[in-house]
Amino acid sequence: MGEHLGVGGVGGPVYKRDIGNNVVSKIKIKPDIFYYGGNKHVKIDSVWGWASPPLRLQLASHLRGTCRMGEMAVGDRPPSPARLSHTSDKHPKNTLTELTLLRRHRELCDVVLNVGSRKIFAHRVILSACSPYFRAMFTGELAESRQTEVTIRDIDELAMDLLIDFCYTSHIVVEESNVQTLLPAACLLQLTEIQDICCEFLKRQLDPSNCLGIRAFADTHSCRELLRIADKFTQHNFQEVMESEEFLLLPVGQLVDIISSDELNVRTEEQVFNAVMSWVKYNVSERRQHLPQVLQHVRLPLLSPKFLVGTVGSDLLVRSDESCRDLVDEAKNYLLLPQERPLMQGPRTRPRKPTRRGEVLFAVGGWCSGDAIASVEKFDPQTIEWKMVAPMSKRRCGVGVAVLNDLLYAVGGHDGQSYLNSIERYDPQTDQWSCDVAPTTSCRTSVGVAVLDNLLYAVGGQDGVQCLNHVERYDPKENKWSKVAPMTTRRLGVAVAVLGGYLYAIGGSDGQSPLNTVERYDPRHNKWSPVSPMSTRRKHLGCAVFNNLIYAVGGRDDCMELSSAERYNPHTNTWSPIVAMTSRRSGVGLAVVNGQLYAVGGFDGTAYLKTIEVYDTEQNQWRLCGAMNYRRLGGGVGVMRAPQTENRIW
Repeated sequence: MGEHLGVGGVGGPVYKRDIGNNVVSKIKIKPDIFYYGGNKHVKIDSVWGWASPPLRLQLASHLRGTCRMGEMAVGDRPPSPARLSHTSDKHPKNTLTELTLLRRHRELCDVVLNVGSRKIFAHRVILSACSPYFRAMFTGELAESRQTEVTIRDIDELAMDLLIDFCYTSHIVVEESNVQTLLPAACLLQLTEIQDICCEFLKRQLDPSNCLGIRAFADTHSCRELLRIADKFTQHNFQEVMESEEFLLLPVGQLVDIISSDELNVRTEEQVFNAVMSWVKYNVSERRQHLPQVLQHVRLPLLSPKFLVGTVGSDLLVRSDESCRDLVDEAKNYLLLPQERPLMQGPRTRPRKPTRRGEVLFAVGGWCSGDAIASVEKFDPQTIEWKMVAPMSKRRCGVGVAVLNDLLYAVGGHDGQSYLNSIERYDPQTDQWSCDVAPTTSCRTSVGVAVLDNLLYAVGGQDGVQCLNHVERYDPKENKWSKVAPMTTRRLGVAVAVLGGYLYAIGGSDGQSPLNTVERYDPRHNKWSPVSPMSTRRKHLGCAVFNNLIYAVGGRDDCMELSSAERYNPHTNTWSPIVAMTSRRSGVGLAVVNGQLYAVGGFDGTAYLKTIEVYDTEQNQWRLCGAMNYRRLGGGVGVMRAPQTENRIW
């Protein structure tokens, strides 16, 4: 039997074994000496104790397979990897913990920061690694690079302490009591992560009573994103902001910035004038000199003649200033000479275009992959994301959808086997559907649904036997449907819209061919009357009221799906074409969300669609803007205010 000596540790015992691993004797050797093989001794040449020549990690070929019973043969083992890589998840945390202990015990600290009355002990290398400010201080030619104590002025001592703690622990708590000192300190030290956290905290605190203060704070510290968000919040909530004390304390420059915005969310320009006069009269002796400068940003030509003459023109401060009188005369000319208005266009005649926020679009049911579906999803235009919500209890294609009292109603439809008269109602606050709504008197699919005077109308459709002209309406207080006057024409795949106190029934099919006819219902007289027909026959079209006009898009005529679109002006009783959509769409949903017109889903003649497109009024074009989770033909669409937790401006 040959001999083999194995190591038991540098300077430790070595066991002499035979090849069968039987211990023969124990030998004590000197440190740093390793006996390898025979009688030669070789110095250890590695910090890990490996001797030279290197240890073989696999047995020689003649030893393969010579294992004892019950042991795996070496030749049967999977091949060993040539290297083993490892990255520790614990190491960064443990290192920070140990560095924090060193600092707490003031061990190896090489700098003291004098901030106010505090002395903050730290390590230059840690501060330099975390803060570009300290890196420039300690690695450059500044005098502080050679000082063991450094005085830092114009910064809150508690804020500095919190920020240095963050450098060592990666943890910080931002709250109302410290955010106003933390943010400037973080800006000074160029700790962008803390700046972002402070800004996020302030975004969440935005309120009509404090948004102007937060806006000024963001402007002072060059927090551009927070400034943008605060501006948007101020514009969107101007009607509440103008009543706050912060508004009355605004400097004139900031007031002009706010009231000159096209995005100012006001019902009428009268609100802007009243806000300006409240600001001036808060300190009239000092501010009356600014009235001409401020008043030129109020869009006086957009005021009603009665308000312009009776309120603005008669105000003593306005009458006493020549520049203000000139602005009033300009507005009067604009109102009195409509034929000259094309030549009088300017910033003061441009209507404001507030971005209405806080609305989401729901796509309900429809037809997908050869069957009716119950799925429902919602679209947030701010994030351009579709998210699934609770499905209906029944599958519904050709379903009518409308919103009444902040609840979403799904009326009738077809479940793939039968025609439905059941109704479901969705509450976005609870994300639940309920079926405790009285059914319609007739089964209906391809039905038009709309709300007029807080009553839900179901118009036309088909019941599996015939095309319908029946119309009924639902009173949520009584949970009851009642019939009203029928339409003059039977219509399935009809689109409905409410404008000017009338219910319009647009296009559809009479069971034989698509229609271009339009009729409207007057609830005061319980009567339907014809209005001007569309230029194109359309069934399964989409329609919506946008900027006081009725838009009708897509659908199908006698032979193909349509991409064309047109709009109706009730004052002139005329239809006029607009630019076509990017896709042909029948069974399309059309809705106005946050002041923008969206076309949703449909069928292009070849495939069911899940794309949506939005109409750009200024460019007069449609553009694609995302896609639903499901393809939908004949699904319903409805627009609701987002639940309060979702209704953020950012």
